Amino acid sequence: MSDLNLVTLTKHYRQGPALVRALDGVDIEIAGGQLVSIVGRSGSGKSTLLDLVGLLLRPTSGKVVLDGVETGSLGDGKLADLRGRHIGFVFQEYNLLPSLDLLENVMLPLDYAKPNIKDPRKRALDLIEMVGLAKRLGHYPTQLSGGEQQRVAIARAFVNKPSVVLADEPTGAVDTQTAAEIVAVIKKLNRDEHVTFVVATHDLDLAAQTDRIIRLSDGKVIKDELAPFRVAA
Repeated sequence: MSDLNLVTLTKHYRQGPALVRALDGVDIEIAGGQLVSIVGRSGSGKSTLLDLVGLLLRPTSGKVVLDGVETGSLGDGKLADLRGRHIGFVFQEYNLLPSLDLLENVMLPLDYAKPNIKDPRKRALDLIEMVGLAKRLGHYPTQLSGGEQQRVAIARAFVNKPSVVLADEPTGAVDTQTAAEIVAVIKKLNRDEHVTFVVATHDLDLAAQTDRIIRLSDGKVIKDELAPFRVAA
């Protein structure tokens, strides 16, 4: 489990003559193993926040500190290595490769990060079973429903045993029943794998089942509270 600290984080863009403050002085501390939702309207800064935490963008100012490592001091190569080994990603549109079957898609990150996993194939198969798709082995993305594809994407995000998993609108492209199944998978893997999980979402049903809800507006944190289904320790 890894702690995640965002210290006075900003990300500004030029849009013609205007300065867009996508994030504007965000301070967030997330304890290792927490399941946290980031909510807010479109344009509030949710996706920018995930991109900064995922080390896909560098901040204009401020710090992203992952398990004590201040990532801003790292060169591009070390940043890419840290991202590949310690961060998993789940996208709204799944981003599966159509030419690869279910198992090959889940194992794909192992080709790049080379984590210290004794039996990578068994790791992938165990995750496929955990997300309820053991009977779909050999199937390709076009042969799977949207919910099944998202569960493949979630298994893929966990295969490297990351410290942090980031999900951007993981229930945004599926129906209500399928969304509930995906939320159940997220909660199970968060609990069983002891991985810090940060979800950007408009789905308030999903957010209500996380440990914390952090609300953004115009690039700022306006509320940070326990989710209503949780109680303080």
